[in-house]
Amino acid sequence: MSKQRAAYGAKAVAGLTGRLPNPFPRTIGPNAPRYLQEVVDSGLTVDMQGRFEQAFAREMGVRHCISAPGCTAALAMLASALPFAPGDEIIVSSVTDYGTVQGIIREHFIPVFADTEPGSLVVSARTIEPLITERTRAILVVHFTGTICDMDPINALAARHGLLVIEDVCQAVFGEYRGRLAGNLSHVAAYSFDAEKTMGSDVGGCLITNDDDLAERIRFVGQSRGGEQRPGYGRIHSVPGYAYRMPACTAAITLAQLEVIRPQVAHRDRMIRLLTALLADIPGITPLPIPDYMGVYSCWMAGFSIAPGQFRCTPEEFAAQAAQAGLTGAGLGRYYLMPEALPFLEQNARKGVYPYARPPASREYHYGEDTCPHARDFLRTFVRWSTFCEKYQEEHCQLAADIVRQVADANRR
Repeated sequence: MSKQRAAYGAKAVAGLTGRLPNPFPRTIGPNAPRYLQEVVDSGLTVDMQGRFEQAFAREMGVRHCISAPGCTAALAMLASALPFAPGDEIIVSSVTDYGTVQGIIREHFIPVFADTEPGSLVVSARTIEPLITERTRAILVVHFTGTICDMDPINALAARHGLLVIEDVCQAVFGEYRGRLAGNLSHVAAYSFDAEKTMGSDVGGCLITNDDDLAERIRFVGQSRGGEQRPGYGRIHSVPGYAYRMPACTAAITLAQLEVIRPQVAHRDRMIRLLTALLADIPGITPLPIPDYMGVYSCWMAGFSIAPGQFRCTPEEFAAQAAQAGLTGAGLGRYYLMPEALPFLEQNARKGVYPYARPPASREYHYGEDTCPHARDFLRTFVRWSTFCEKYQEEHCQLAADIVRQVADANRR
């Protein structure tokens, strides 16, 4: 049976029309041509990956950066390096993308999805704590849209239970929480540099950590395929591993992007705060909240909730009208609710497919929209557009707010 495959990057927005900026074509750091030429002129001997890793680690203030071909691969590398057993549980943000959990699933760990805080798209210590069991080994939080989770209480909770904390920073690069950079708030963190992301390269991702042993394990299992040299014999593979290595040309572009990202993120922060204030003035419209603990808001996705009782149209109709009026890329994002968007998990749990067989599973599991009602309800009325980018200026924020107001007034009861 033929299926319509999902599109990513420039292809995902190629058919969009509207009156607001589109991230594509991306603004590329001016040193990219020089770095790419170095790769060619060196005959593929220049260590561009190493140069990027050192530069990113220095910017983040950590000892280790391990580059990857994408964030899905980065998190898969991490999962392969974790000292957990099949059937062990990892608590994960319920609102995210499949890339967050792909590695967990492939390593036969069991994802347990935490609900979001009411009126929010991110998890908290309060929503995580009831899910902790004797099989819980880690907490994987996602700073969705660039909204950073309240990490101090989450870390305190994890410390009480001896749990590893992982950050998915794909949408929050160089965002700040209480004066600290996102990614520096946990044991290990993952980033995306895919073309559509804030620090967009062609593809790419990485992990950062201060844990020397974990960094070496990630490189060994995730990049060296679990292969080691034995004198007098050659290469053996002591564990099943992967070859998740960032290509040299990707590293060249990503290094150039790193050199220009800070002012871009600062500009995004100013624009999203302006846009949030403008949207807040529209009756029946609630912009995505910006927590007080966030310094720099590295926003990747703008959005707002509508009060259905105040309008004659459905949220889907409101989003469609906004898109037609020029709000480029406007739509609902219900597919971000992972317990609902990954039906194979519920199927496997019901059938007792490994690792849901007992043992190693210690209890029955259930996946579906009802398992995370706060996230479900929020996404039903949340209109977002993923074309928010560093190209926005004050006039674009005003235009976006004007479009939302126009649609709201046209449908008001």
